[in-house]
Amino acid sequence: MNSATTNPQLNPRLGLLQPYPFERLRQLNSVVIPNPDFRPISLGIGEPKHAAPALIEAALMASLKSLSGYPTTAGEPVLREAICAWLQRRYGLKVDPARQVLPVNGSREALFALAQTVVDGAKPGATVVCPNPFYQIYEGAALLAGARPVFANSDPARNFAVDWSQIDEATWARTQLLYVCSPGNPTGAVMPLQEWKALFALSDRYGFVIASDECYSEIYFREEAPLSGLEAAARLGRDDFRNLIAFTSLSKRSNVPGLRSGFVSGDAAIISKFLLYRTYHGSAMNPMVQAASVAAWNDETHVVANRELYRTKFAQVTPLLAEGLDVRLPDAGFYLWAGVPGGDDIAFAQQLLAQYNVQVLPGSLLAREAHGVNPGTGRIRMALVAEPAECLEAAQRIQQFTRNFQPQ
Repeated sequence: MNSATTNPQLNPRLGLLQPYPFERLRQLNSVVIPNPDFRPISLGIGEPKHAAPALIEAALMASLKSLSGYPTTAGEPVLREAICAWLQRRYGLKVDPARQVLPVNGSREALFALAQTVVDGAKPGATVVCPNPFYQIYEGAALLAGARPVFANSDPARNFAVDWSQIDEATWARTQLLYVCSPGNPTGAVMPLQEWKALFALSDRYGFVIASDECYSEIYFREEAPLSGLEAAARLGRDDFRNLIAFTSLSKRSNVPGLRSGFVSGDAAIISKFLLYRTYHGSAMNPMVQAASVAAWNDETHVVANRELYRTKFAQVTPLLAEGLDVRLPDAGFYLWAGVPGGDDIAFAQQLLAQYNVQVLPGSLLAREAHGVNPGTGRIRMALVAEPAECLEAAQRIQQFTRNFQPQ
């Protein structure tokens, strides 16, 4: 038998990918027997659990007949115009619907695909810079584009702001793409204007593209809404959004993770090339999803109600958890990023599951060792995505657990 038939040549870069955090969590928990006296509660996965808005479901069902035609990759003009109208209301931005906006099938696939569009993996030393801890798609996208991911750690002493000074000049000179996440996953930190100004200056100097992941932008706890990268650019006189692409999703904003709908907006030259890539990649948005997305972007009432529900949960849960954990209300997002007694996040998570049947995500699984440390070590991520009563019950169990927890 021909060995080439039985052993096909695969992309060797696939071997560079690490197991996804939830697969690693499944493996860690496979040796744990949860306490059957408690019903299971998971705070591990950041999947919205609030009900999908009726107006989105109605728009989806009303457009069934649209399935008889192929959708265009650029999306229908009515969708791009609805997105631009939202950007105007939310950030005061004037964005060209024909050149500066592109609908995408959720921010996850777009974050990955952008790296394949803008990174020249054949260039020696090609580098992608990422925050640390981080959304694992950033690393995978960099590796499969042929680049080396380099990490800048978040700083607990500065409200988990990323310490970009950890990246030296030689690394910036090799950088082709920078991922930022604001509000941050898992820290909830929001980037201020001065941080954006510094990153824009670096982008101008070294020529790299900035990919701004903003999928948590509509869940926040301060009076002032989080700043967008696009908004920061406009305030700084960068109305062309040069070398900047922002990613926004309906998943968290509108509680429709199954819809797989979002958009990218920014530098028209990059959007043009991204559209070309996506045309060949086959990334056109389902016509029903487009119709539902128009309804979602045109309505803000359900977004306000959703935000208030998160605010209620965080107000109830955070003080309870703060009695035994190093945790405080984040700027935004739906995660609590908590320090655990003793500093062993994996042992803490396993014992919590065994004793109280509550699942959380060890922070070390969301980060890589960089600059001598893994910035996720000693922390856990808790996703407060379930209904308030369930989140409150989980917090009460964690509170009881921490009172008796004995670090190894």
